[in-house]
Amino acid sequence: MIITANEVKTKGVAFFGKMLEKADELVINVRGKNKYVVLDIARYNEFRQNELDLAHMKVMQDIKEGRYKVQTAAEHTKELMDEL
Repeated sequence: MIITANEVKTKGVAFFGKMLEKADELVINVRGKNKYVVLDIARYNEFRQNELDLAHMKVMQDIKEGRYKVQTAAEHTKELMDEL
């Protein structure tokens, strides 16, 4: 569901709660462009957990395929600093 920034300004944050009863997410449109998404915290946490699970699966695949290196903390720090 798309709402405008003006609706948020005039109706306040309580408006989110009412609208989230009707839709899973709200898109806030600012000056004709979709700019923000509002989710209830349970839905946000579900998205975040899925994101973390995917990152974990990618790391485990990298390890399985040997795409990693072993180095000391000092070596790693130096490598990071050299990239800056």
